[in-house]
Amino acid sequence: MPADKKSILRVLKKHYPHPPCALVHANPFQLLVATILSAQCTDERVNQVTPNLFKEFPTAEDLAQAPLPRVEAIVRSTGFFRQKAKSLVLSSRLLVEQHGGKVPHTMKALLALRGVARKTANVVLGTAYGIAVGVVVDTHVKRLSKRLGLTQETDPVKVEQDLMKKVPTSDWIWVSHALITHGRQICTALHPKCADCPLNTLCPSAGRL
Repeated sequence: MPADKKSILRVLKKHYPHPPCALVHANPFQLLVATILSAQCTDERVNQVTPNLFKEFPTAEDLAQAPLPRVEAIVRSTGFFRQKAKSLVLSSRLLVEQHGGKVPHTMKALLALRGVARKTANVVLGTAYGIAVGVVVDTHVKRLSKRLGLTQETDPVKVEQDLMKKVPTSDWIWVSHALITHGRQICTALHPKCADCPLNTLCPSAGRL
């Protein structure tokens, strides 16, 4: 059954009209840091780690001067902590040196930061600044897009390209948060709750997982 994208979006919007960002943050800098830490790590774990990190290093200026071993110790439980700590410190230095300590609001400038790829840049641009340049594709969005028949791709960049073609630009920011929320609550990776899913009559994968 081909995906009825308009109906899928309509149902998602009904159930998740204002989906929140899963990463707790108070400003663009905190969101950037949290998103870098979220690579191959759960949002829940990141949200447990960031309060201590932000308490000790609240600004880009503070984190740019932070001792690397101290940052590593704080973010250790997020996995790949050495690489992540280095990315946080070096990116903070670039923010201070090139952007006055502020998080830039262009894709090009964000991608120049260490540890930032399109997913992270899209999160910051969309959530912090309301700028829709692309669609955030994390593990939830990738999984649900395939299950719902919105893409047949597995590469995140190609999944994003498919979603950008099928979802109106005005919904790019919203749809990623909606899919992430639905993926966490209903369409989980191992045991999706198809019987409870409002999309079960539209989903080509319903009851087959």
